[in-house]
Amino acid sequence: MEKRKKQRKHYSAGTVIWGFAKYISLIFFAFCAVLPIVSCIITAFKTDAEYNATNVMTLPESWLNFDNFIAAFKKADMLLAFRNSAIILVVVLIGSIIIGTQLAYILNRFKFPGNGLIRNLFTFAALLPTIAMQVAVYEIMVNLSFVNTLYGYIIMTMGTDVISIYIFIQYYENLPVSLDESAIIDGASYFTIYRKILLPLLKPAIVTSIILKGTNTYNEYYNAQLYLQDKTRLSTVATSLYKFTGPLGNQYNLICAGVIISLLPALIIFICCQKQIYNGIAEGAVKG
Repeated sequence: MEKRKKQRKHYSAGTVIWGFAKYISLIFFAFCAVLPIVSCIITAFKTDAEYNATNVMTLPESWLNFDNFIAAFKKADMLLAFRNSAIILVVVLIGSIIIGTQLAYILNRFKFPGNGLIRNLFTFAALLPTIAMQVAVYEIMVNLSFVNTLYGYIIMTMGTDVISIYIFIQYYENLPVSLDESAIIDGASYFTIYRKILLPLLKPAIVTSIILKGTNTYNEYYNAQLYLQDKTRLSTVATSLYKFTGPLGNQYNLICAGVIISLLPALIIFICCQKQIYNGIAEGAVKG
C-alpha cells in the first residue's frame, strides 16, 4: 500500500510539473507572437521625434495622432496598391480553384498512363526550394514578356499552387465514385458531374485552399518586387511600403502605420467570415 501511495504521489507530482511546463511554454510562445504586433502598433502612433528619442516599447504621447497613417496611405499610394492586390487576389483565387479542382478531378477519377508520374512530379516540385528555380522562372517570364505586367504575374502565381491540388485530390478520394456512376447513368457529362455534383461538395477544401493561397498571395513580397518592377502603377500592398526605405535610413513609424493599414482588410474579412472559415477548416481537417 505504501508503495502504491508513493507511486501516486510521484505520478501526481510529475503531472503537475508537466502541466506547469506546458503552460509556461504556451505563455512564452504567445508572448513572442504578440510582441512584434504590440511594438508595431506603438511605433505607428509615434512622431519622428518620439521614435528617434525613445525605444520601441515606450508608449506614444498621444494615441489620437493619425498623421502617420494618413502620410503612409498617401505617400505609398496604398489605394493603387490595394486595387492591384485585390485584382491579383481575386483572379488568382478563382483561377487556382478552377484549375486545381479540375486537375485533381482528372487525376483522381481517371486512370491513365502517366497518372502516377504526374502526381510524383507535383510532389517533386513542392519539395524544390523556390529560390533554386528563380533563374529558370525569370528567364521564362522574360521570354514570354510577362515581366512588369499584371497578367503575367497573375499567371505565374496561379501556376505555383501544388499544395491546394493535393488538398483537392485528398478530398476527392473521400467522395464515392458511385456519385459519378449514378450521374452518368442519368445522362450527365463529366463536366456536369464536376460542376453540379462534386464541386459543391468540395466547399471545405475550397475554403482551406482560399485561406492558404489567399494569405500567401496577399503577403507575397519577393516575386512582386522582382516581376512587378514599375512601382508607379504595379505596386502591391506588400511592396508599397518599400518607398519608406532608403540609403539614408528607414521611416519605421510610417512603415508600421502602413503595415496596420494593410492588415485591416484581412482582419475585417476574418471577423465577418470567421464562422465559415472555422467550419471549412474543421470539415476539411477531419475529412478522410
